[in-house]
Amino acid sequence: MQKLFLIWNDRSLRNSIVFVLLMLVVFRIAAHIPIPGVNAGALEAFFAENEVLGLLNIFSGGGLENFSIVALGVGPYITASIIFQLLVMVVPQLEEMQKEGPQGQQKINQYTRLLTVPLAMLQGFGLLTLLQRSGRGVLDTLGAWDIIATVLVLTAGTMFLMWIGELISEKKIGNGISLLIFAGIVARIPITVQQVLVTYDRSLITDIVLFLAISVAIIAGIIFITEGQRNIPVSYARHVRGNQGYGGIDTHLPVRVNQAGVIPIIFAISVILFPPLVAQFFQGAQSVFLSRAAVWVITMFQNQLFYGILYFVLVFGFTYFYTAVIFHPDRIAENLQKQGGFIPGIRPGKQTAEFIGTVSNRIMLAGALFLGAIAVLPLVMQAAFRMNALVLGGTSVLIVVAVVIETIKQIDAQLAMREYERL
Repeated sequence: MQKLFLIWNDRSLRNSIVFVLLMLVVFRIAAHIPIPGVNAGALEAFFAENEVLGLLNIFSGGGLENFSIVALGVGPYITASIIFQLLVMVVPQLEEMQKEGPQGQQKINQYTRLLTVPLAMLQGFGLLTLLQRSGRGVLDTLGAWDIIATVLVLTAGTMFLMWIGELISEKKIGNGISLLIFAGIVARIPITVQQVLVTYDRSLITDIVLFLAISVAIIAGIIFITEGQRNIPVSYARHVRGNQGYGGIDTHLPVRVNQAGVIPIIFAISVILFPPLVAQFFQGAQSVFLSRAAVWVITMFQNQLFYGILYFVLVFGFTYFYTAVIFHPDRIAENLQKQGGFIPGIRPGKQTAEFIGTVSNRIMLAGALFLGAIAVLPLVMQAAFRMNALVLGGTSVLIVVAVVIETIKQIDAQLAMREYERL
């Protein structure tokens, strides 16, 4: 209560929070403005039978299930960001640009925005084609100009959300893109509760209580792993300049258990969605081989055991891959050596880098197993409980908890900074 009182009394912080909430309201309004020519009932039935679109809907912030003007969500922008994160590793010019600091990062962000436009157009066209070929009557037959207009509207919706996300980020009350996805997930809670009440049966009361208990335990586990870190002791040599001494302090280097966040799950979803999406285009192919191959792929990915194992393996592998992208023991060891720091018992330079890398790989095992378990959690919950409405989206919970933790930390940092300014 005291923290809420401090937030309310700080006019600047209060206005920033109100602005963020208003932007989220604008996003939710846009998510309920449908594109003309869509059969809502057929779309809902298609979503119920297609788990692929359900996963895509999470990262669209809930706009895809209504096929609204923001149906693509921030997915194309996230894809563009991932592409440039990978390009920084292999393109020397981009790597040098990133080392320039805020100015270099601003240029990379601009390139990311530009790449988002063609990606949104491509994804919008693919989505329209998929819905038209579904054979469910989801979308009316569209002419060439109708398709162009719809793709432009979907692209504009993505750019609009990207702009809103950047406006939110500027207020330093959490990451804007993450908050948009968070808002879409939270908006589905009333619908889920309604489904539970509609299908309520006294015989399911045990399942409901057990489900709630497991949910609390899962949230506690997510917080524990998200906040977990290994502190590597670091000492700094003491230097004497004139009559004054510098350094000579002991501190630590924090290495987080889950350094990759939810990015490995996003990577895995992108890979695992591609084969069935492509196969759906070739189901009606004239070639018998292509048609049978497409049906086989779709059948395999509808097999829950195969799907769950593949999903787990991809998340596990991408956790190590993405951590290698963002975590560089060589650079950390080099910076420590330049600043006169060292790990007790470990020689500076190459041995320090090897030690940090070994520690990271060991604790990353827990993070990778955790992310993999969270990813396949909905499949396990669906098999364990008799109510489909009680399927807990592990990825959704992970995003919600991570966003709440990040937002609280940023608000605490704002309060601490303002308190420091008063002093």
